[in-house]
Amino acid sequence: MSEKTPGASKGLLESLSTLAATLVAIAHTRLDLLSADLEEEREHFISLLVLALAALFCLGVGVLLATLLLVVAFWDTYRLLVLGMLAGLFLAAGIAVWRFALYKARTKPRVFAASMSELLKDRQQLVSRS
Repeated sequence: MSEKTPGASKGLLESLSTLAATLVAIAHTRLDLLSADLEEEREHFISLLVLALAALFCLGVGVLLATLLLVVAFWDTYRLLVLGMLAGLFLAAGIAVWRFALYKARTKPRVFAASMSELLKDRQQLVSRS
């Protein structure tokens, strides 16, 4: 016959509540990391969007000025120099911003990298306890 003692059932309930508290703490930590990763990804996307819009604006102005340069090509001598320099400046700025945006897009960290590394640590700790 099995004998039930009040201390044994209390120990089991205490162990279960400790396990539940630990699981809730782990879930809370992981959700916090997930929200931080999502916020970081959103900021990265917005910065890429702003860079792309700036590049498109500069390229558009550069094309417009290059067109004006061709229209004014046969007018007075100094207008060509000014329009050429402005067109070159805007085209160079647009190309530079576009290349920087491509660089940022290629070198961004993996999504949820911190969360995945923490989950890997948790799994290794659980495997080592077994």
